[in-house]
Amino acid sequence: MKAIIIEDEKPSARRLNRMLADIGITPEVMLHSVHESVEYLLNNPTPDLIFLDIQLSDGLSFEIFDQVDINSAIIFTTAYDEYALQAFKLNSIDYLLKPIDEDELKAAVERFQVRFRESEKKQHIDFNEIAKMLGNPVDRVYKKRYTAKVGEHLKLFNTDDVQLFYSENKGSYLNLENGRNYLIDDKLEAIEKELDPAQFFRISRQAIINVNAIDDMISYTNSRLKIKINSFKEMDLIVSRERVKDFKNWLEK
Repeated sequence: MKAIIIEDEKPSARRLNRMLADIGITPEVMLHSVHESVEYLLNNPTPDLIFLDIQLSDGLSFEIFDQVDINSAIIFTTAYDEYALQAFKLNSIDYLLKPIDEDELKAAVERFQVRFRESEKKQHIDFNEIAKMLGNPVDRVYKKRYTAKVGEHLKLFNTDDVQLFYSENKGSYLNLENGRNYLIDDKLEAIEKELDPAQFFRISRQAIINVNAIDDMISYTNSRLKIKINSFKEMDLIVSRERVKDFKNWLEK
């Protein structure tokens, strides 16, 4: 299987490369921009499979296919799961949400092997149509406010004032700087889609944190990180091991 990675964040590309090596795939190259990808694809044999990020350093990856005719199978890698759900799932296209999960990666590759390698069918993708459905992720508007019911009253909270969102005992909560926690109707999966990824990061299945609320970061067991947020005592905030590298990269953006 000939595979390549097109991903502008080099730490993410290297992590994906290592994960693929663990399941027996050695990508031929890691590319980081539209220009670099066009040059490579014009001058090298067509790969069987491309792992493709949406946003590259010099534009959206769809621009590659305005310049190169490619019939490779594609697995998109993206932090924008609301776009993936709308544009990719409806078009039966595989995608992986960042930070990429090892089991989900393995399952996506296995689906590719069944659909394309064994049958020798090629994937036809209408990039123009998908680009229209995606819009430009840079231009999207993120959620500004959340509501919570307190007794008979409905309270309104600005997203910027929320230190973190977390789940506990099958409920979802938001936490404020004054230490108060409020039960909200939304699940973390839905909340994650609505937040600005430059400001909020999902460190685990249980918590999404606001970068502006971080007081301290401490090395923890099994190469993990423990996050301290002022006045939050309900649970330990641990960055899961598979998310640590992406978390560190996020901090530096």
